[in-house]
Amino acid sequence: MELDNYKKIWENQSEEKNKISALEIYKMTQSKSSSIVKWIFIIGLLEFAFWFALNYLGTYNGALEPYEKLNLIRFIDNINYFHYVVVVLFLILFYRNFSSISTIDNTKTLMRKILLVRKTVKWYVYYNLINVMVFSIVLNVLIFNTPNGITIISGIDNESLNQEYMMSIFIISQIVVIAIMILILWFFYYILYGILLKKLNKNYKELTKLNEIS
Repeated sequence: MELDNYKKIWENQSEEKNKISALEIYKMTQSKSSSIVKWIFIIGLLEFAFWFALNYLGTYNGALEPYEKLNLIRFIDNINYFHYVVVVLFLILFYRNFSSISTIDNTKTLMRKILLVRKTVKWYVYYNLINVMVFSIVLNVLIFNTPNGITIISGIDNESLNQEYMMSIFIISQIVVIAIMILILWFFYYILYGILLKKLNKNYKELTKLNEIS
């Protein structure tokens, strides 16, 4: 039952019954919030496993062979290790948020925790989007500055096309690819985490009303 309906009922209730109803609403909101944060943690784990598996398959199916020829594998590996560490730290924060919300028995504290969860998820999304963009740009700069880098990555012989024309095509194509990747990731995060954060925000508003009433 929504808070507006409860408020109408409370007008004719005693103070003791009002406290009982407020406690029921709080418990319901706490339970929903805990479930949402749990799903944020689960989705984060599944996402981590997906990208790890994708990177593992890319290593063994020859997809990274051109980068081996350019001696960029160590750079890619170091970036991946750094990324894994950061993501694991975020997952730890997600789990700690879930653990703390499930045991909170104070409305104001729960409201603060919900705000913290929303902020943590937003920073997680921002980090991933910025990481993809910066990594892609730096990787392309290294390719441009490596002799025959564009030729090796594109698989097109230098002699078949003008070097300047080839570089222009490669730059444009990379800009388009990076933009599409960022857009896909943003849409992915909007669907997965955006919906959960909207539900969490709704719970926060309900707690705000409950706090004002009580």
